[in-house]
Amino acid sequence: MAVNKERRSEIIAKFQKKSDDTGSPEVQIALLTERMKELHQHMETHKKDHASRRGLLKMVSQRASLLKYIKNKDPNRYAKIIAELGLRK
Repeated sequence: MAVNKERRSEIIAKFQKKSDDTGSPEVQIALLTERMKELHQHMETHKKDHASRRGLLKMVSQRASLLKYIKNKDPNRYAKIIAELGLRK
C-alpha cells in the first residue's frame, strides 16, 4: 500500500514549510494519514490480514508520537494540522 507519486507530491506541496521540505512533522503526519486511509480500505476487504493490521497500528502510533511532539512544541501548528487533516482530538 503505497501512495502514488502524484498524490505524494501533492501532499508534500500542501504541507511543506519551504520549497525543499519533505521531512517536517507536518509532512510526515500528512503522508502517514494518507497511507493509513489506504490501508484501512484494504483492511475492510481483507479482515484476516494480521500483518497489515500490525503495520497500521504502528503507523497510528508513529502519527500519535509526531502529533504529540508538535503539540508540545507549538500548539498553533498542532491545531492547524488537526484541522487540515480532519483528525479528531
